[in-house]
Amino acid sequence: MTKNKMEAIIKSLLDNDLYKFTMQYAVVKLFPNAKVRYTFILRSKVGFPEGFANELRQQISFMEGLRLTSEEKKFFSEKSYYIDPTYFDFLSGYKYDAWEVGVIQQGEELQINIEGYWYRTILWEVPILALVSELYFKMTGTSISILPPGNREEVNQKKAAIFNYANIKVADFGTRRRFSYDVQKEMVETLSSRMTKGLFVGTSNVHFAHLFNLTPIGTEAHEWFMFHGAKYGFQMANELGLKHWADVFKGSLGTALCDTYTTESFLKAFDMKYAKLYDGVRQDSGDVYEFAEKIIAHYKKLGIDPLSKTIVFSDSLDPEKAKQISNWCNGKIKCSFGIGTNLSNDVGVTPLNMVIKMSAAKPTPEDEWIPTIKLSDANGKHTGDTKMIEVCKYLLNIK
Repeated sequence: MTKNKMEAIIKSLLDNDLYKFTMQYAVVKLFPNAKVRYTFILRSKVGFPEGFANELRQQISFMEGLRLTSEEKKFFSEKSYYIDPTYFDFLSGYKYDAWEVGVIQQGEELQINIEGYWYRTILWEVPILALVSELYFKMTGTSISILPPGNREEVNQKKAAIFNYANIKVADFGTRRRFSYDVQKEMVETLSSRMTKGLFVGTSNVHFAHLFNLTPIGTEAHEWFMFHGAKYGFQMANELGLKHWADVFKGSLGTALCDTYTTESFLKAFDMKYAKLYDGVRQDSGDVYEFAEKIIAHYKKLGIDPLSKTIVFSDSLDPEKAKQISNWCNGKIKCSFGIGTNLSNDVGVTPLNMVIKMSAAKPTPEDEWIPTIKLSDANGKHTGDTKMIEVCKYLLNIK
């Protein structure tokens, strides 16, 4: 893969997940002076081929030329009635700045660091992960041996049939670890055309939502609560994260992410006010059934009918697992599913297990840099400064 043959992989500013744009809007309104750092974390035991960093830097530099088109602006603003029109004017003038991203390769090890104003750098995470994934499979030659398009179509059709038969509501959450742009595009097109109306609820990828006239799906990510922990302290992070989100969106985008500092801690802040205001919660780590039982019990304790609320499951799902969870939830609580890697990278390879997480925040110009952390409901998914993790666990009384 030589430079003179390289073409841009990311070709639309909207080739990104909705929650990055919704958070960007909230950050512009509430924290315009905040700066942050992000760090690439690779959980897979793989090495990157020689020259990988150079190829990635080139793809990142291509992104500086992306601009929101008038047609994209019209679609996005019409679908996102909960966002002020001024934001889309802001987004029309937004451009990526490759100087915000540092990419270093030492042997087979890859390091990626991002730093700058939060309202600017927030858009880098998802497309960079998509680039890392697609470039890795291209440069290791894996793309030669994957399922051919005909077989991929058959796999997608079978998944659509399972979702239809089980009457499961599904959204595509697969941008970050997709095998390639084309594979995700094929999958979204097949599911949107083959699934029963109302069951394929949309895609987190705003570009594909535009391409196939679907609903962009998403609310906030862990970094929202991670930043609140740095700015306000861990004991206030969940409560103020919920409050500020509700202040900005007035009840829209009402699915709360629970596990930034464990669900047990989150539920202490998720009182009657927020449990009634928010439509439901998203599960992203830990045991799904323990989580569901805990959420159902919490609603019942508050006198809220769990069947009036929804759990969005989004942790390492496949069609069969989603079907089992849906059967368990039947008659107990409403559920839907955000499925990522198993939809966008189910082509016969082992997907990269990787994330980019906020690693530090500087909430105001006067503040020092503060490490940010995420605990989650699974010990193996804790990320961030180990000393700060212990401080958080002590303050929140987490064993």
